[in-house]
Amino acid sequence: MTLEGTLEVAVSTDERGERTVAFAFTVTNAGSDPLELQFPDAANAEFVVQDEGRELWRFTEGRAFAQVLESERLSAGESTTYEGEWDDPVPGTYTAVAALRSREHDCEARTEFDVPE
Repeated sequence: MTLEGTLEVAVSTDERGERTVAFAFTVTNAGSDPLELQFPDAANAEFVVQDEGRELWRFTEGRAFAQVLESERLSAGESTTYEGEWDDPVPGTYTAVAALRSREHDCEARTEFDVPE
């Protein structure tokens, strides 16, 4: 059972000049059998921003998520995407890490990105 992940990052600025970093973590079932992903709560993915290996921001930090067991079925070759946002980021060059929070299956992706001055 093989999961493959990709992480896309988009930095945007609104009309007030406030920046937001949007994360899109796509998980694909690269195996030939269907997979059942089970999650302990409504946060299906974790997003972490690192600055030279030091954690700067974590998506789930200080947030409450519904405490319900959730599941999602991925057929062979099927993908699903999980999203997160970092509001008011500090300018710099960072590493974003996304991780699936499934109980039975691990999947992680990372990418470098810049938040301009």
